[in-house]
Amino acid sequence: MKMIGTKIKGQGSKIDLKGKNILVVGLAKTGISVAKFLNELGAVVTATDILPESKVKGIGELRNIGVKAETGKHSLKYFLDAELIVLSPGVPPDIAQLQEAMGKGVEIISEIELAFNFIEEPIIAVAGTNGKTTATTLLGKVFEDAGKKVFVGGNIGLPLIEYVISGKKADYLVVEVSSFQLEGIRRFKPYIAILLNITEDHLDRYTSFDEYAAAKFRLFENMGKGDCAVLNIDDPTIKSQTPNLKAQICVVPFSSSKVLKQGIYYQNGKIIYSVEGEEALYPTENFKLKGTHNIENIMAVVAAARGCGIPQDRILKTLNGFKGLPHRMELIKELKDVAYYNDSKGTNIGALQKSLEGLNSPVILIAGGKDKGGDYRVLNSLIKEKVKLLILLGEAKDKIKETFEGLTAITMVKSLKDAVDLAHNEAIAGDVVLLSPACSSFDMFKDYKERGDLFREFVNAL
Repeated sequence: MKMIGTKIKGQGSKIDLKGKNILVVGLAKTGISVAKFLNELGAVVTATDILPESKVKGIGELRNIGVKAETGKHSLKYFLDAELIVLSPGVPPDIAQLQEAMGKGVEIISEIELAFNFIEEPIIAVAGTNGKTTATTLLGKVFEDAGKKVFVGGNIGLPLIEYVISGKKADYLVVEVSSFQLEGIRRFKPYIAILLNITEDHLDRYTSFDEYAAAKFRLFENMGKGDCAVLNIDDPTIKSQTPNLKAQICVVPFSSSKVLKQGIYYQNGKIIYSVEGEEALYPTENFKLKGTHNIENIMAVVAAARGCGIPQDRILKTLNGFKGLPHRMELIKELKDVAYYNDSKGTNIGALQKSLEGLNSPVILIAGGKDKGGDYRVLNSLIKEKVKLLILLGEAKDKIKETFEGLTAITMVKSLKDAVDLAHNEAIAGDVVLLSPACSSFDMFKDYKERGDLFREFVNAL
């Protein structure tokens, strides 16, 4: 993988949107930023959100700058009158108004596609069902510690369009991208694309796992000569699709279970980087991040950082100091030799699988929430082997109970506080209490952060 300088010229090309009738659909953080940006460019901007006005922050600000904004419905007229529609990631593309607009030939794009047209700097895009926020944040920290100017955002933190609005110039853009965002790309092209894993998720939005996986693989469709794909070849879906990538794309595989002649692999407590004749070792003994899933995240980060010319010693220093993120296997406290972990970000089955695989102590597991359509049976052996008590709550509790009946002791509770109190009463020295719901939080909480914050509060009060 060849080293690059600090800037790639001309990967985007600015487009003239002045006077164009553009509709922004969805007015969460991303939609608000997009509407402001388009308005500044001189576009005729209309914005719409299905939520009531009381739930849409920033609606007044949009109206004050001349944006026509509606809430509580999606008026078909706005969709059919638009010359371009920018779709926020939380809005499903199959709503009737969008389908009618598509039938009329209206172009529909995502926010990352819009932003790409105004970006010349190299983009490193991080995708995957699980781990992408950790990998994105860690890679950004590696660049920052190495003295590079870096923008970190996308599906986490700041929307990509905020980089364009800021007018600042970074050496690199490290961007987390979701399948929802990738649905609406046309030209979006990273210089380095990282795909960490693909496991069942969002099957309440996609008609099948294959459709979900295909959305992830759109990450690579515009890449070509000089671009690089960093891929987890331990993941069967990724491995099966890798031969279909364009021949001119440089592929750097990584594996936590196999020795690779070309790529990055884990063996005997060391990450070994072996790419195009270069070799470097990264001992993991001082890493704060633990577990196989984090080793995979770190290997992907090493691959991207080395590909951008960051030396081994700088990377290792950051890896040894990085403590991880809240709500991602976050150790809250140890009480009477019982460890309490907050993995509220574990909103799908694959995340719970990785978390359980990384634990060697008996587990009291708190799970459940809003079901996302996945098959919990893939966890059967892990539940039987590692979970001594399963505490369930939320809308999905009956479905999960039915799946794991007979594999372990199961108790259902009405609230997260009840779950924490029960776990505390049942735990003995050497146990782990783990909140890793395998479900989204929206049945009982605003988001996974609120769920995780409450868990932390209840645990700290024990």
